[in-house]
Amino acid sequence: MPPFHLAFPVHDLDAARDFYVNLLGCSQGRHSDNWIDFDFFGHQIVAHLSPAECAEASTSGVDGKQVPVRHFGLVLDMATWTSMAERLDGNVDFIIEPYTRFEGEPGEQATMFFADPSGNAIEIKAFADRSQLFEA
Repeated sequence: MPPFHLAFPVHDLDAARDFYVNLLGCSQGRHSDNWIDFDFFGHQIVAHLSPAECAEASTSGVDGKQVPVRHFGLVLDMATWTSMAERLDGNVDFIIEPYTRFEGEPGEQATMFFADPSGNAIEIKAFADRSQLFEA
């Protein structure tokens, strides 16, 4: 699968660097006074300094929870997801605490939502059976 590229606004590059490198474990790539590239588990994400564009995302109901409409994230294997959930516990304010969504249904998945320091919502999910990723 080819890596994706995503650019997003942040209000503070130092806070973004600390969050993505020190908390999430991303490595930093190229950077300038206005942006930073991060290796987001093999994908290229770019934090651009643009405080005016940082806004709270509206939400939509999914499985009885209010999910941030504007978000990005990863699909990890279950062991890595569990390890990340444990590492994040106490270090982020979860928008949606780690739990199993669609339990017993097609597409059952572990998921969690949290935001970076600029309010960009991130979803990290995992499937016990990854073939269920696109199940209807």
